Amino acid sequence: MTEFIVLLLAATVQSGTPILYATLGEIMTEKGGVLNLGVEGMMSVAALAAFWFSMATGSPWIGFLAGGVAGMLMGGLHAFVCVTCLGNQVVSGLALTILGLGITNFLGVPYVGLPAPGFYPFELPVLSSIPLLGDIFFKHDALVYISFIIPFIFWFFFKRTSMGMHVTATGEMPAAAAAVGLKPIRLRYFAVMCGGFLIGLGGAYLSLAYTHLWTNGLSGGRGWIAVALVIFAFWRPGRAVAGAYLFGGVMAFQLRLQAMGTHLPSSLLLMLPYALTILVLIFSAWRGSRIDAPAALGTNIEPEG
Repeated sequence: MTEFIVLLLAATVQSGTPILYATLGEIMTEKGGVLNLGVEGMMSVAALAAFWFSMATGSPWIGFLAGGVAGMLMGGLHAFVCVTCLGNQVVSGLALTILGLGITNFLGVPYVGLPAPGFYPFELPVLSSIPLLGDIFFKHDALVYISFIIPFIFWFFFKRTSMGMHVTATGEMPAAAAAVGLKPIRLRYFAVMCGGFLIGLGGAYLSLAYTHLWTNGLSGGRGWIAVALVIFAFWRPGRAVAGAYLFGGVMAFQLRLQAMGTHLPSSLLLMLPYALTILVLIFSAWRGSRIDAPAALGTNIEPEG
């Protein structure tokens, strides 16, 4: 029983990693005052870009960075529509998801089932020998280990750097930020594109570390889960980690149940993560999490003179 729990928790960390990358990216975007519902499409495009570049160059690291850049470029497109053209942020995000899924389903057909160089688990010296914790946290691939560090960098950026505080100010009161000499338009572009880069890294993880091959629909709804998790996490990186692993655990658990040959219908097991998403949104609404959202989230600002 202990072995089963340890293996399940280790799988939880792995399953939660792409969700964590995407959630942190969405938090970064929303901290700047821009709502992005295109996370699902961005992750899908990034996964394909990472797979293709990894296969073409033979380097999974190049593929990983290419996935981040693909997410950043799609974020730049969203920023252009919403920040420069003052387009509706909800419509733009939904269009980004439809566009991203359509592009990958079309361009990815020749690569379905093909493998690509990727990332594989290795043990961290000393840490992997810690009882229980070593098996759960320190026998993964490099991208999982990077995901352990990013939330701390994220916290430091927003709490201890002037740029992070400027981004936060832009998401709260862009007019006041402009009045003291800041550039809200540029700061929103920065937040959306940096957030897009992190979202892209989450997509890259799926094709380079989670599956090591390409298949259409690889994002599997994780982008939508990340959007919901931002609310669940109250826009805080620490809670985003807990939420990502919670959802990762549900996804890992339903896969284990299917592998064990339970008599529960597979469709019922597959809906578990999304049922949890609905429950999280209900809980967040009951807690009144809106008060923690950036005050200017979803509102457009006039171009700088």
